[in-house]
Order: sequence, then structure tokens, then C-alpha cells
Amino acid sequence: MAGRINDEDVKAVRDAVPIDAVVSDYLQLRSAGGGNLKGLCPFHDEKSPSFQVSPSKGLFHCFGCQEGGDTIAFVMKIDHLTFSETVERLAAKAGITLRYEEGGYNPSHQRGERIRLVEAHKIAAQFYVDQLESPEAEIGRKFLAERGFDQAAAAHFGVGYSPAGWDHLTRYLRGKGFTDKELTLSGLSQEGRRGPIDRFRGRLMWPIRDIGGEVVGFGARKLRDDDNGPKYLNTPETPIYKKGQVLYGVDLAKKEIAKASRAVVVEGYTDVMACHLAGVTTAIATCGTAFGGDHIKILRRLLMDNGSARVIFTFDGDAAGQKAALRAFEDDQKFAAETYIAIAPDGMDPCELRLAKGDEAVADLVKPRTPLFEFALRQIVSRYDLETPAGRAAALDEAAPVVARIKNTGAQHEVAVQLAGMLGILDTQFVVKRVAQLARWARDRGGRGPAQPQGRPQQTYAQGPPAPSGPALTLRSPAHRTERELLKLALQYPQLVSPAFDAYGADEFTAPPYAAVRQCIEEAGGAEAGITESQAYLARVLDAAPDDTVRRMVTELAVEAILRKTVDEVYAGTQLVQVRLRAVDRRIRDVQGSLARLGAGGDPERLTAVQNELWVLQQYGQALRDRGADAL
Repeated sequence: MAGRINDEDVKAVRDAVPIDAVVSDYLQLRSAGGGNLKGLCPFHDEKSPSFQVSPSKGLFHCFGCQEGGDTIAFVMKIDHLTFSETVERLAAKAGITLRYEEGGYNPSHQRGERIRLVEAHKIAAQFYVDQLESPEAEIGRKFLAERGFDQAAAAHFGVGYSPAGWDHLTRYLRGKGFTDKELTLSGLSQEGRRGPIDRFRGRLMWPIRDIGGEVVGFGARKLRDDDNGPKYLNTPETPIYKKGQVLYGVDLAKKEIAKASRAVVVEGYTDVMACHLAGVTTAIATCGTAFGGDHIKILRRLLMDNGSARVIFTFDGDAAGQKAALRAFEDDQKFAAETYIAIAPDGMDPCELRLAKGDEAVADLVKPRTPLFEFALRQIVSRYDLETPAGRAAALDEAAPVVARIKNTGAQHEVAVQLAGMLGILDTQFVVKRVAQLARWARDRGGRGPAQPQGRPQQTYAQGPPAPSGPALTLRSPAHRTERELLKLALQYPQLVSPAFDAYGADEFTAPPYAAVRQCIEEAGGAEAGITESQAYLARVLDAAPDDTVRRMVTELAVEAILRKTVDEVYAGTQLVQVRLRAVDRRIRDVQGSLARLGAGGDPERLTAVQNELWVLQQYGQALRDRGADAL
């Protein structure tokens, strides 16, 4: 059994792999101010970015779903890995050799299942690339050349060739230490009559990479007439490959998609190659399945999905291509981006178009052409005889519900007006009212109230798991707001509040969640410990958290922006004074209550002690009001 990874090595991995570099492999990040970055959360659906990353702290936090943590926690969550698998993967990227507390280091036995399967695919991808140079692969090289792809293009996309024999790859991977169980689980091999055999034989091979750039599957193109299999054979569903959750070419296109706020969705591997070689480097494709909801989630995160983003679908001009376009339109409202469709005049796909008319024709094809909703409506309208009143009425009955699904009421009105024009209905307002009525009925049937705005909570802390028991945590409360600000300073700018903060007790924080965070800071060595080693300090604070609820609160406070642009000693001193002054005032009220209960007939000695305490507290409170932080 694998030993526990050495704690120093875990820390080295955390320090060596910047969190913003890791997160950027999965979503687009933009400046959120104060040195932080923001993007659309990969862990829940949202319209506006509430996910923030603090590179200086090595932490992330989503103010919508309350997920948060460090680099290791992010990769564990997004790729469904164990702690050890995550550290091993990040260590490999950073070139760090890990040590194990028990049993020594054995790379073939001390890696998790996912790590092993990914490694097998990496080795297989290089094996296929090497085989493309073999005499047997001449048919594959010819296939590529006929479609305008030279050796450099094949190398850029990692295209390879699987030998036609039964078990070439299987034997090769066995020699690398992989077990038969691992080979069948990975989808690279399948059970034959006498044991595992290669799944892919005599085919041109495209490696399918996840958004992080790791090979998780393959697409295999038939080359020979005697191959009785399908034209394209993809890796089956495996622990690391879910065809509905991968996009071919996304590893190459993600940076350009984020930069340009534009994505081009094509239908096949060669179309992606043709687009990229023609300069359309935002092209991606699905892998043997229809474009669906999980694909949209990937693109939305890369696009920082908003009204200025563009998604262009290219489909063949045949009936199947039109059907695919209509399927894509069914999910259109899941985008905030504008969606378009591009179909070449001769019904050619991008690969054919590049061969016939060159790179410029491909680049011109994917310039936004027809909005997807317009294409969908024209397909519906084309099935009816618009020369007759009955035909126009029937077309309206089918098309109006499509327009009613548009969530933006302004856009809905505009499209309804366009629909009236398509149908030749002169009474535009009749169509507009019909669409609005259908939209209202749909909302009523759904039974949902107004949508709640996404993003950072403005007034109440209501998202995520319940906070520790106690009074409701509300940011309308000046006390809670100041306590929150002070804790943010203690986590983000410990040098500004130490050593005064470390003398504060957990009882000075009226909100139980904040008192819990204060306790974690104390157990981590106090704010003073964060002055010299910020990330290690935050890691210790997180380790001190008693449960996930408190841990989420720590990451939230460590990432959330300070409420003031200029964060200095004066501002920090104000927060320190306000929290202490409120604590003093609360204690004064308690003592006054005790004094009233003692009354004139109470124990004289006890009465004198209480009166003295009250006088001291009142004097201290007045000093805090008069002298501010100098009185702390």
C-alpha cells in the first residue's frame, strides 16, 4: 500500500504550482481588483462571475456556492481525484519527486487509478505517433495528405497510427508495467478470446485531451475497406473519459477562446485541424456525440459568458447537419453569448472548404453569419405554406413557443417582430402579444419566483451549508460587517493588524462563524505568523478548521476583496478599534445589568468591585473613541 506523502513535499507542491495557472486551465480569469482574479464558477451554473482566485494567498473561493480552498483542493474537486492523486499530478507538473513516509517511493505502485490511466494514454499517444512513420502507416499518411495535412500538421495535433495486428499496443504497455486490468479499464485494450487485445487496429488516431491537456481518449478513423467497424471509433466511457464532457481541440483553443471571447464549434477532428491551420484557432469539436449541456458549461467558463461573447456552429448543409443545428438551438438559452450558424454555400465542411478554396475561405466561413435562433425559425417556417392563412397560423403555432423560450425580454420582443416578418403577418403586435402570452404561461407553469441574482451575497450570508449555530449572520449589521473586515485583514494583510489582533479573544466576534475563524487563526500561530510566510500561514489556518463549513468561511474571507481601495494601517486600525469598542460596550451593558441586580442592598464588597470594573470599562471606551488605535 502507498505510504503517506511527506508533509514537506506537499508544501513544496503547493508553493511550486501557482493556483491561477492551474485554474486558468479550466476557465477564463479576469482581474477582480486588489490582486485577485475572477471567473465563472466551474462547480455550479451562474450568469455572472462569483468565483475568485487570490494568487498571493494560493486560494480560491466561490461566493455563490461557497466552494473554496487551495490549489490541491481545486484539482481534487474539479477532476474528482484523491488527495494523493492530486499531489502526485501537480508534483509531476512541477518536476518534484515525492517522498513517502512508509514503504519508500515506487512510481508504478504508489499512484492512484486516474494517474495510472492518464499515464497509459500518454504513452499510447506517443506509441501511435511513432507508428505513423512505419511502412504500414502509408495509407494513413496518404489520407492526411489528401486532406491537406502535412507531417508538421500531424505532429501539431499528435495524430498517429494504430498497427493492424491484434495486440501491438497491449504488449507494449505491459512492458511498461501496466496490468491487463488497467489496460481494459482504460479502454485501450478489450477482452479477446485469449486475453486482452488492442481496441484500435489499423486506424488513424487522434488523441483526445481534456481541458488541462492530458490525453484521456482517442478517436480512430477507418482506413481500409476490410475494416468492418464504424467509420469513427472512439474510446468507450472510462473513469477518465466521458464523451459528453470533452471537446476535441479545447487544450489548443482555450487561450484564444478566452482572449477573443469567441468559439467555433465544428463537427470532426479534421475540421478542427483545418480551422486551426487556416488561422481559426478557436475551433473545437465534440467527440462522437451531440453538442450538449456539459459542453456548454466548458465553453461558458472559457468565454466568461456574456453578451459580447460569440459561439459559431458550423454544420454540414445536409439534413443531418440541419438536424444537429436544431439540437444545438435547444440549448441556446443556456448561453449568455450570442450564437450563430455558418454553413458553406456548397454544403462543404471546413476541411473540404480549405482544400477547395483555401485558408481565407475557412476564415470567412466562420465570421458570424446567421443567428442560430433565426436559422431554427426559418427551418420551422419553411415546412408550411405561407400563402394561406391556415399555413401562416400553423407556422406561428410551432414557431411562437420557440421565441417564447428566449429569456431576455428585449431580445424576445425583437425576434417576435422578425417572426412576424418571416410569416408575412402584417399585424406585428398580434405576434408579439402571442409570444409574450406563451412566455408568461411557461413561467406560471414552472411555478418559480423571480430568479435570484448570482454572485457575491450583498446582504445576507445564506448560501452553502449552514454556519455554526448562533444569531443569523447578516452583513446589514455594522458589527458583523466590521468583524468580517477585520478577519479579512488578519488573513490577507496580517502585518497591518498584528500584534493587536492576536490579543483579541474569540468572544469579541459576535457571529459564531467569525468566532470560529478567529479560533483557527489563533491555533495557526496568530496573525503574526502570517507576516513572513503568507501561504504557509493560510494553510495552517485551514488545517485548524474543525469542519468544511469553517474551512469554506476561511477561504471566503481570504479571497474576498477588502471594502476599501487603500488598505493601510489607518484603515486596519479603524477596524481593530471598532471591533474592540463594540466588545467593550457590550461588556459595559452586562456590568450595568449586574449592578442593577445587586441593588442598594447587595454585598458591599461585590458592589464596589462591579462599580470599579464599570469605571475602568467606561474610561477604556472613551480612550478608544478619543485616541483610536493608539489606545489599544
